[in-house]
Amino acid sequence: MKTIVLPDELNLNDSSSITVFNYESHQEIARQQILLNTNAFSFLQQGFKEVFFDNSSYAIDSSQFLLMKSGHCLMTEKLSNVSEYYHSILFFFTNENLLNFIRKFELQPSKNTTPYSTYSFTYDDFIKRFVDSLLDIIKLSPSTQKKLLVTKFEEIMLYLTELKGVDFLYALTKNIDNQSQKFIQTVESNRLNKLTLKELSFLSNMSVSTFKREFEKHFDTSPSKWFQEKRLEHSAFLLKNESKRPSDIFEEIGYESLSNFIQAFKNKFGVTPKQYQSS
Repeated sequence: MKTIVLPDELNLNDSSSITVFNYESHQEIARQQILLNTNAFSFLQQGFKEVFFDNSSYAIDSSQFLLMKSGHCLMTEKLSNVSEYYHSILFFFTNENLLNFIRKFELQPSKNTTPYSTYSFTYDDFIKRFVDSLLDIIKLSPSTQKKLLVTKFEEIMLYLTELKGVDFLYALTKNIDNQSQKFIQTVESNRLNKLTLKELSFLSNMSVSTFKREFEKHFDTSPSKWFQEKRLEHSAFLLKNESKRPSDIFEEIGYESLSNFIQAFKNKFGVTPKQYQSS
């Protein structure tokens, strides 16, 4: 699968570090490999979006929007059930823009900032008006766009920090220099997501063979065995704590048939899912 590099492949104005792209499509994509060269807002307008990053994942509809850190991710875009249309306004900005903003407004983080790679927010009237204004701005000349978008970037960041605090800003600026720590974080964060080895390798920025080698070094077992164990443990939690039926969850945790799930569960726990649930 080809990796899409954004915003490079959108042919935007290269002279500006803050750019907007009005993205529209009538074609769905499933888990496209994306390399984000800059940070980005995805202001979803129509359809559904799902993203997987190294340490976080979200599935949103058009009542929400995403803030995404630069790096590797997997992205799915589904069309609106009503209009059969996908529409998202992408607002790109660099780490330099972010650091300049933090310095300008003298923002201070809390002591323990968890560096997630993506955040989800819900639209309100202010954000809706903000997004409408972006569509107006991109109709103007490049020189005017460049000046206005700096102000618009500060506007959206000031508003979000007023609502949510500043920790998400600092999380975007943090890099995990320890490759082993980043690898483990990627695996742990995606333990219940039904990603292929190739997709997990991409999120880890590794070849599949390197990923397998690193996995066995850190977890002392094969990826298939480890992920099966984690998903079976999660199925036990769902059966006991959320009273879900085996027929409701076998696909959710990665089994193609109910009988295969029941057999795997019995091999691990010594009882069937129903016996476990009633014990």
